[in-house]
Amino acid sequence: MSVSYQPELLYVDGRFRNDYELVVGDDGRIVSVGPVVSMKNLEGVGGSDVRRLPGRALLPGMIDIHSHSFQRALRGKAESRRRSGPDFWSWRNIMYRCALALTPEEIYDVARMAFLEMTLVGITTVGEFHYLHRTPKGEAYADPNLLAKQVIRAAESVGTRIALLRCAYVRAGFELPPDAGQIRFLEPDAERFLIDSETLRNEIAKMPATVSFGLAPHSVRAVPREYLKTISAWAHTHAMPLHMHVAEQPAEIEACVAEYKATPFEFLDQLGLMTHDFTAIHAIHLQDGEIERMGRGKITVGACPTTERNLGDGILAADELIDAGVSIALGTDSHTQTDALENARELESNLRLRHLQRAVLDGRQGEALPALLFDFATRAGARSLHVEAGALEVGKAADFFTVDLSDSSIAGSLPDELLTNVVFSMSPRAVCDVVVDGKVVIDERRHVLEGEIIEAFRRVQTRLGTEL
Repeated sequence: MSVSYQPELLYVDGRFRNDYELVVGDDGRIVSVGPVVSMKNLEGVGGSDVRRLPGRALLPGMIDIHSHSFQRALRGKAESRRRSGPDFWSWRNIMYRCALALTPEEIYDVARMAFLEMTLVGITTVGEFHYLHRTPKGEAYADPNLLAKQVIRAAESVGTRIALLRCAYVRAGFELPPDAGQIRFLEPDAERFLIDSETLRNEIAKMPATVSFGLAPHSVRAVPREYLKTISAWAHTHAMPLHMHVAEQPAEIEACVAEYKATPFEFLDQLGLMTHDFTAIHAIHLQDGEIERMGRGKITVGACPTTERNLGDGILAADELIDAGVSIALGTDSHTQTDALENARELESNLRLRHLQRAVLDGRQGEALPALLFDFATRAGARSLHVEAGALEVGKAADFFTVDLSDSSIAGSLPDELLTNVVFSMSPRAVCDVVVDGKVVIDERRHVLEGEIIEAFRRVQTRLGTEL
């Protein structure tokens, strides 16, 4: 039986409308979106269970394209120079200690916490950039994809949609000795990496539709040219998402030029990676001519402003990228803060500080600023991860969330200004209900497993507190 959701306001075609309904089929797909109709008109879809949602607005679920879920365990442990140093490279050391400390079951527990928090704020899809593959001694598990499956199992437990992006990590960097902190990441043989990736891809094909697959060569510094060519060719053959950290730190540009006599995006362009299937995570430190290359390839940039702020990475030139035709999607990355809308508003706020102007992105791509930023959190993420979600349209997955119109952060919003207040002012506590693939995951701000998930995570944190 289909379900008709009838909120007070429904976000469709870039605006909020009243007296509209969203009809979801029993396959978890959207059957229709439009004015509320009588029950007899729904007979063609097998009748309908009507769920009226007075005092609520309904919006498409948000998409987080870049997550390292195990790093949720780091929150609160790396906010001091004494403990984690002054920059990204010193912070990385405490992150490595966290990666080495977690057992497979703890990786599951931490991922559940990360995904629960995402879902509670209206994120319905996560792109998990997964690079924990081996034991803390660097040995292969009997199942080489054990830890990836732990993360997938966590997403299924919470009820969120996941694109598992299997990460290739080969070395510490150009002309650098092996780093013991990376021992769980390393898969030095490209053919072995592809065998294990193909196995996982085939297993995922038999899983529910809420699980999908892609590849993620970690970075130019971590994956050398021939290995990168081999695995990216395989990804292109299967038309799958290909994600990669690029130009997060100035040192990466220097190393790339030293090794390949080319800047990072020049190097990736030479390899033919700059296509609509490619997402460059961060892309902060851009060199002359790189934005033009990115625009020509119609790639996506995965912006992670809350992490980039936390690690002192820098500010994304989002205005220049948009003008060049580059798509921008949003990610949580290190889970210092989990709020897709905070990432959206920071993307704009950072530009205001840089240019000493307001509403820097307003009108770009022909869209008003709030709609543009919300598209980054929804449609652009769907494009990056190759998922049929991110918009309330017939045939797409029924992934959405509702907000309480009486919440103090958005109370009094007129329909024409509601999206502005959602994007720029809304507190995460305003999110009431979350539906993924037609199934209710958050009901009245609560997840059925919330207490169990938090308690398991608390136990992990208690143990880690003595080890990091």
